[in-house]
Amino acid sequence: MHGFFVTGTDTDVGKTLVAAWLLSQLDASYWKPVQAGTEPETDSATVRRLAEVDAARILPEAYLLPESLAPHEAARRAGIVIDMAKLHAPEHEGLLVVEGAGGLMVPLTDEAYVIDLAAELDLPIILVARSTLGTINHTLLSIEAIRRRGLPLAGVVITGPETPHNRAAIERYGQIEVIAEIPWLETIDRSVLRAIQPEFDLVKLATVLP
Repeated sequence: MHGFFVTGTDTDVGKTLVAAWLLSQLDASYWKPVQAGTEPETDSATVRRLAEVDAARILPEAYLLPESLAPHEAARRAGIVIDMAKLHAPEHEGLLVVEGAGGLMVPLTDEAYVIDLAAELDLPIILVARSTLGTINHTLLSIEAIRRRGLPLAGVVITGPETPHNRAAIERYGQIEVIAEIPWLETIDRSVLRAIQPEFDLVKLATVLP
């Protein structure tokens, strides 16, 4: 299996936007294994709408939880026990873009975290980080967690207003490349996303690593 596991340094940093951007750049399918929160729409619906892809390229969630909470709590309130053994990608062709829930250390069960799911799927990780104040600490901590597990890290995508000194610090201290920067966008559709060009060959990153 080739593709990317998209995770973030925090919630609301733009993971779903980056997943849609990846689908606009690649012939890939999208999968959100655990969706916590269904209003106003699921992340799968958002990705399909923004990337303007066929419904067949949006794979069904393994768990669809109604409340917008950390997955372990959303599952508890819904009377559901998340079984990590069920978090295997559905059948698909070509590359796969998987979007995690929250950050790497968000619990999925009493024993497992999002980073455990990333390890199980063994896809190169794209870490989404905001550009603004606080991002250096959050990003470096996330990079350290990934590397302690020996997981493949493809690079970082930065979202938000251009902040060159924060990007330089992430690249220098994290010893990692920034794949792309996505600014605040007034309107988002497939053409806008396709115009944001990556700084590296995404197909190569998806298939060479791990």
